[in-house]
Amino acid sequence: MKQAKRPKSAMIRRNRLVAYTFLLPNIIGFVLFILIPVIASFLMSFTSWNGFGQIEFIWFENYQNLIGDPNFRISFVNSILFTLISVPITLFLSVLIAIALNRGIRFVKFFRTAVFLPYVTATIAVAAVWQLIFNPTMGPINGTLMKFGIDNPPGWLSSTSWALVSVSVVYIWHSVGYYMVLFLAGLQNIPEHLYEAAELDGAGPLAKFFHVTLPMLSPVIFFTMIIGVINSFKVFDLIYVLTGGGPGRSTHVLVYDIYNTAFKQFEYGYASSMAYVLFLIILIFAFIQFKGQKKWVNY
Repeated sequence: MKQAKRPKSAMIRRNRLVAYTFLLPNIIGFVLFILIPVIASFLMSFTSWNGFGQIEFIWFENYQNLIGDPNFRISFVNSILFTLISVPITLFLSVLIAIALNRGIRFVKFFRTAVFLPYVTATIAVAAVWQLIFNPTMGPINGTLMKFGIDNPPGWLSSTSWALVSVSVVYIWHSVGYYMVLFLAGLQNIPEHLYEAAELDGAGPLAKFFHVTLPMLSPVIFFTMIIGVINSFKVFDLIYVLTGGGPGRSTHVLVYDIYNTAFKQFEYGYASSMAYVLFLIILIFAFIQFKGQKKWVNY
């Protein structure tokens, strides 16, 4: 029996060695580029350091300063507003488009590709194109508005009232294809016999949507809400290209403020503390969503 077990145990060890060999590059990348920077930035959040000279530990002073920092408050409010605008509209449009494309319309593959294409397009290219669209004098939006008799159309990206809304529109257009694919997968996994049973009970299209489609889609909705909130709080590249945080501070969101504090003002310790406050905010939103999902998500 012992002789029979030896080749088997040797094979198990060899298979484990092969598995760890394939995993090793990813593990090294995770440790070097994620784990170590996360730990280093956490320690740095308790320091005052400009990238040069000696590192001075000031412990919780950075976090205390954030409480009274008006710039941080503006960025926090802008991030919340951006999330409240972009996430519900993105998910609502994604559900509608997914339902329309799930009905087997003609050229469905073309429409799926067309909706998903903006998501796989480079964000910088998307922002550059939308800069031209929002151009106050030569852009097609204002050109159309002037043809309809509006002499003073908004300066979409140069107005403090419209800049955040304009960035939200671009973000929604860029993101809706990704969520559409998730909802489409969820719709295609709903058993057909549920709709047949609803029809036998006399349910119309609206009743089937609210009593069959939405309950069966609730796990996907829950997942997309989590991902949507996280992604909206992480938005940076669109704002960097479209508005540069302006006009004024109207599009300064938390990630852009962290970048500005770290790489323009060289306050690495303060920027690290902002990053961990952002992490805490996202964690709280996720915790609330996980607690609330027990009442409405149907598995």
